[in-house]
Amino acid sequence: MKYRHALPQLNGHKMLTEAGLETILVFHEGIDLPLFAAFKALETDAGAEAIERYMRQLAKLAVQTGRGFVMDTPTWRASSKWGAQLGVDSADLKEIHREAIATLAALRQDFETPASPFVINGVVGPHDDGYAPATQLTAAEAHTYYAEQIQWFSELGADMVSGITITSISEAIGIVRAARDGNIPSVVSFTLETDGRLPSGDTLAEAVREVDATTDAAAAYFMINCAHPDHFRQVLAGGGEWVNRIGGLRANASRLSHAELDVAEELDDGDPVELGRLYRALAGHLPNLSVVGGCCGTDYRHLDQICKALDAA
Repeated sequence: MKYRHALPQLNGHKMLTEAGLETILVFHEGIDLPLFAAFKALETDAGAEAIERYMRQLAKLAVQTGRGFVMDTPTWRASSKWGAQLGVDSADLKEIHREAIATLAALRQDFETPASPFVINGVVGPHDDGYAPATQLTAAEAHTYYAEQIQWFSELGADMVSGITITSISEAIGIVRAARDGNIPSVVSFTLETDGRLPSGDTLAEAVREVDATTDAAAAYFMINCAHPDHFRQVLAGGGEWVNRIGGLRANASRLSHAELDVAEELDDGDPVELGRLYRALAGHLPNLSVVGGCCGTDYRHLDQICKALDAA
């Protein structure tokens, strides 16, 4: 699939991506996010300004470290199911996607250099809870569910789409198939539990292999997010051909389980320096690692230390 090779991260370019936007908005900025929907923050001046500061800070870090920047749209909760619960209809959701892409295009205009290519990444999230899903879509149901949002990204000018904190193989398959239909590169980032397995109970190796086998390896690459490196480093250390398909990491700073994080009233932001060292160790098991960022509890400090640790290595 020729379009896959247009992404700089697939041509050997090291890329930075985002940190824990939602936890930054809630715990650092004091902004209420109903259903953890970051796009709702854009409805207020304070929220929009907080997101802009966050994005510009990370854009500067990418340029300073000679990395490209994979810029996420704040649309993890902007699909039809979650939109309905938030009182946002399909027409308004599409406009949210349009505005998000336009904002990132403007950021790219301000910061991109030949050494630091910027990529607009359309984000879709899980159909159910990203920690403890009560239901799981079949691959066919997921294909239908994600098609609308992914088509918007393709139509409105995103460079790629990513399913973030995906909890099952079947939903991953649906996302990849919908992206293939929409002629846009796709990435699946699996959330992992403390045992290194998906919330569905499948191993990461099983997930990568089955999604590839079922979709003719149509995903550009896979990622891991929303888990501390201690939760999955032994999985990667075990090796296997499937490890070559892991192209990105967005780990948590906290070692807490998802159940513990779900009820936490204070942010556990871990140790940025330690997280950088852990990324450097993980990179030794991931020959095709090109995209690094963070998830829950991480911010600029963590990404800065990750970049420093990887560059030192």
